[in-house]
Amino acid sequence: MRAVQCHRYGPPEVLCVAETATPDPGPGQVLVEAEAISVGYAQTQMRRNAFPAPMWRPSFPMVLGGDVVGRIVALGPDVDGWRVGDRVGAFTLYGAYAEYVAVDEDTLVPVPEGLSPEEAAILPGTGLIAAGVLDTARVVPGESVVVHAAAGGIGHIAVQLARRSGARVVGVVGSSARTDFVRSLGADAVVESGAPDWVDRVRSAAGGAGPDVVLDGVGGPRLLEGVDLLAPLGRLVFYGSSDGDLDIPEVSVMRLIAMKHVTGFALSVWRAARPKAYRRALEDLTRGLADESIVSRVQARFPFEEATKAHALVESRTCNGRAVLIP
Repeated sequence: MRAVQCHRYGPPEVLCVAETATPDPGPGQVLVEAEAISVGYAQTQMRRNAFPAPMWRPSFPMVLGGDVVGRIVALGPDVDGWRVGDRVGAFTLYGAYAEYVAVDEDTLVPVPEGLSPEEAAILPGTGLIAAGVLDTARVVPGESVVVHAAAGGIGHIAVQLARRSGARVVGVVGSSARTDFVRSLGADAVVESGAPDWVDRVRSAAGGAGPDVVLDGVGGPRLLEGVDLLAPLGRLVFYGSSDGDLDIPEVSVMRLIAMKHVTGFALSVWRAARPKAYRRALEDLTRGLADESIVSRVQARFPFEEATKAHALVESRTCNGRAVLIP
């Protein structure tokens, strides 16, 4: 089978297409023939060896992970509840950039036949992360929610879900060129993070006292700024570090003395700890895609041979929504 590999860390050009053996699904795994693979910023960090998660321990040659949509073509031992031919999505930390992917059955989500593989690629990971951080923040109608990287793969879904929850949504973007896109998703206000007064503008847009919730997938200095922005009893959920990469600042308890709350989010932990919320979120996302009340924006589609272009686009911070690889 064909797979996109990298043999060392580096720029997008380290990615190359190679012929490799088709994996055999192990116990509790299925083999999926891929129809679409979503390219996220996290995968560009992995390629550069700047991914901060402790479970990331790759070896070369490496096939990057991500969200995959396709059909089950083989079952490993002890798989229950899935059949060959089922259309599914899955998230895997390794091995996604390939024509065939072996994935654990507990990461599988059903994909309706009516959805295109590109738009459905938010279901196994990207969209559920957006839903999960909102669930973790305990957003209620009437509250204000700040979404950092609001035009990105996760952010553009979080904006829509926050709006559906009845919140006032403030999207933060890296450039003015992304403002109209985020407004089209339902954001009440959009602030460019490069503006000198962006913090004051966010506070004002959130109601003056600061936002009730900050969803932070950026990290770096933005994390501490977000804590300071919060209104009393506000909550910040940290789920990624696209700005800070490996440099994740520590939060002093004195920053929380005004009864502010900071927590982290990991999809696998949320899925295990709150399975009912996870299933509700998956059902809501699937219905929203089917009735087009949720927009899964795909800015660009690339064949395997152009994986370097997909990574370059995502790293450029100009991709509204997602980029997708098509085997």
